[in-house]
Amino acid sequence: MAAAFISSSADMVSIQITSAPPAFRPSICSTNTAVASSSVRGPSGANSSPVGPTEPLSRVLFGGYNSQKMNLTQSADKVSEADYAFQPTKEVRTFGQMLAHVANTQFNYCAIAKGEPNPNKDDFEKSATTKAAIVKALADSFAYCDTVYTTLTDAKALELVKAGQNEVPRAARLISNIAHDNEHYGNIVTYLRMKGLVPPSSEPRK
Repeated sequence: MAAAFISSSADMVSIQITSAPPAFRPSICSTNTAVASSSVRGPSGANSSPVGPTEPLSRVLFGGYNSQKMNLTQSADKVSEADYAFQPTKEVRTFGQMLAHVANTQFNYCAIAKGEPNPNKDDFEKSATTKAAIVKALADSFAYCDTVYTTLTDAKALELVKAGQNEVPRAARLISNIAHDNEHYGNIVTYLRMKGLVPPSSEPRK
């Protein structure tokens, strides 16, 4: 049976797929990244994630997703409206475009995982040009993905879904989504540090 393991460093979370013994019990190792299994506090201060799955594989996937949801949502809240246009070099996205790209991609991955057409018809990198619009796009993408991760079971994770011309396990697209979130959170960590801000995953936990 395949299993997903999540480990974290100071600012990032990584996922490794490996074989698990029959008596597999997943562990989530965290140094400075909290894997919230019950809720994530967003920019409004409201709890935005319900309690997730309880089965081993699906619980680990939910934990990785929920951790990046917290990191990205809190990062979006930390940065000022003016600094949403911050661009370290002209070859890379602005801070706002980075979050908009994450929102676009989450809709895509989670639509595939749900086995339905992508309900998002916007390109947020072009249509969302203010902090409020980008924060909303990001929140909407998480709300959509929540419906997949929070209802996941181990059996559902292993079901095949259509991905282009191929069929892949649902978990493959959910892992890709977490990995993509993690990749760009790594970018965002650098942006935050350049602006003298502490990334959410490096803040002391209360």
